[in-house]
Parts: sequence; structure tokens; C-alpha cells
Amino acid sequence: MKNAAVAAFLAAMIAGAVAQDAPQFPKPQKEHEWLQQLVGEWDTESEIIVEPGKPPMKAKGSASARSLGGFWIVSEHKGDAFGTPFTGILTLGYDAPKKKYLGTWIDSIMPTLWTYEGSVDAAGKILTLESEGPGPEPGKLMKFRESIEIKDKDHKVFTSACEKDGKWLVHLTINYTRKK
Repeated sequence: MKNAAVAAFLAAMIAGAVAQDAPQFPKPQKEHEWLQQLVGEWDTESEIIVEPGKPPMKAKGSASARSLGGFWIVSEHKGDAFGTPFTGILTLGYDAPKKKYLGTWIDSIMPTLWTYEGSVDAAGKILTLESEGPGPEPGKLMKFRESIEIKDKDHKVFTSACEKDGKWLVHLTINYTRKK
């Protein structure tokens, strides 16, 4: 019994010493807090412009986004792309030293790791991310500009555009509605 009490006392002392020596981790900043409005379960409706001047393709899907430590958003998207089911993973965070939002995108239909860098507009409603990725011509990279616009707490819109001949052409719009 005495040994158990001594062991408990020593364990408490060690735990206290470890807690006192534990590093102080950074706390999420207001830029990280902006990302929290993206967290939740969402239904999606997409419009994909395959060819200018022709009606867009439409698709439905879903997204599930969670916070990772208050610093990152990890969002899993499920849907249909041109008749093929797909899953995509989006990560978004804020790099305080760079003063930039950073992100990645991977999915089950493309072997490309997309990396993003961007900022939120002065009104705090639109996160704009820029990237480079494969275009329709094999081996050629194009510039992409993607945005997430917060309409209200239950609605957001994702838009993807690519630069062609000095003009930004929207080719994908996704409307998100929070599941009730």
C-alpha cells in the first residue's frame, strides 16, 4: 500500500514537471478563425463549362469539412465528374509569417497535387487562391484562380477559372448549402 502511494506521488510530480516544461504552442489567429466558417456538412451543386457557348454540365455531390487544431481545414468532397465518381481532399490553412492562406487539393481522377496561395478580400467574404496546373494541352501548365465566397453561414460558392490569352475563364462553379 505504501509503495502504491509513493508511486502515485512520483507520477504526479513527474506529470507536473512535464506540464511546466511543455512548450507553449501557437494559438489560432483571426485568419485561422475565418476558415472555421467552412467547417460542416454540405450538399453541392456544380456547373462545369466544358465548351464555351454550350450549356454547362451539372452534377450533385457533398462535402464534409472539419477543423484540425483550429489552424487547418480538411475537407472531403464526393461527387461525379463526367460520369465518374470521384473523391477530392482540400486542405486550407494560414501561414502567419508569409501572411498568406495556403492549401492543397488532390482527387481520385487526377495525378496532380495542386498547391494554393492566396488571401481574403477586405470585406472578409472571398478567399482567392492561385495555382498552376495542367491544362487541356498535354505538358503545358496554366494559371488557375479559385475562390470561395461566403454568402451567409449556410451558403458558399466555389469558382475556378483558368487564364487563357490574358483572360480569366470560369470553368467550374460549385454552390454549397449546409446540411440541416
